[in-house]
Amino acid sequence: MRLAMESDLPEIVSIYNTTVPTRQSTADTVEITVQSRLEWFRQHRPDKYPLMVHEQDGHVVAWVSFQAFYGRAAYDRTAEISIYILPELRGQGLGRTLMAEALGITKELDIKTVVGFVFSHNTPSIRLFHSFGFAEWGRLPDVAEMDGKEYSLTIQGKRVHP
Repeated sequence: MRLAMESDLPEIVSIYNTTVPTRQSTADTVEITVQSRLEWFRQHRPDKYPLMVHEQDGHVVAWVSFQAFYGRAAYDRTAEISIYILPELRGQGLGRTLMAEALGITKELDIKTVVGFVFSHNTPSIRLFHSFGFAEWGRLPDVAEMDGKEYSLTIQGKRVHP
């Protein structure tokens, strides 16, 4: 993994957009644009809340981001993690590799607690979080509506450093 550069944003957005029609990983109901993600990209701080990419054969095939949790100073040592992978590489262990690498740098980022917001029906992602010792810290029933169906959100959490 390496820190993302702004020139990676088209591939980052493309990977993200592969999840929109699945209704499994994002509450966005239409594809996003590179322009709409510029500010989001620029909010990532390499020293605290990095956006990182994983490459194969010179192309970005996955990305991991840490984001501020809830945007208040008291939560500065808590971060939300997101992992997105190209469809053809999902289910092959890359998510485990990325999660391990990301959790491995939390100490140097001064992150004590990591949370993930996962649709409750996204069992592969929930299994991934649980395999790293995350626990269900909460569930928001039927908070998302897409295509006339309601979806619940599970909050996964883990204290990574005392």
